[in-house]
Amino acid sequence: MAKHAVIETISVADYLAGEEIAEVRHEYVAGQVFAMVGATRGHNLVAGNVFAFLRRHLRGSPCSTYMSDMKVRIEAADAFYYPDVMVSCEVLPLDAVYLEQPILIVEVLSPSTENIDRREKWLNYQKLSSLREYVLVSPDALQVEVYRQGDGFTGLDCYDATDEAVTLTSVDARMPLAEIYAGVLA
Repeated sequence: MAKHAVIETISVADYLAGEEIAEVRHEYVAGQVFAMVGATRGHNLVAGNVFAFLRRHLRGSPCSTYMSDMKVRIEAADAFYYPDVMVSCEVLPLDAVYLEQPILIVEVLSPSTENIDRREKWLNYQKLSSLREYVLVSPDALQVEVYRQGDGFTGLDCYDATDEAVTLTSVDARMPLAEIYAGVLA
């Protein structure tokens, strides 16, 4: 007789408590926990460039820019993820460990996570009512995709080497491709 595998799940409270002491970051989806893999130098440079541009652009505004150590909680999907870069205008205490209302999420693609970023995360991120734009950035080619909230997320703008800058309406910015890829692709 065939045996069915039993999938062990944990509560959100146990996940959050575990993340406080974990040496490796984990994402959480429906009670299951998945370890995060390390990223390449190129990936980190691109993510850092995007973060630096957005942080500088938003200085003095009510919005803040966060790097990959800040989680986003998607309650409707029972999920927590660590996006590469996020912008949120929600008011939170300094000891907050996750956001729930980002207006912009940026993921730098990698071979090991691209399918998850394009499918699972994208489907779950759409459940965030605050989200206005979801950006996918290739770390090794001048290629940026911006999904925009309109009537649902029906708008998609693709940018490549023929474009000078990426338009981000959620933060009223034009981010130069040269700045995104500084130190990576010249």
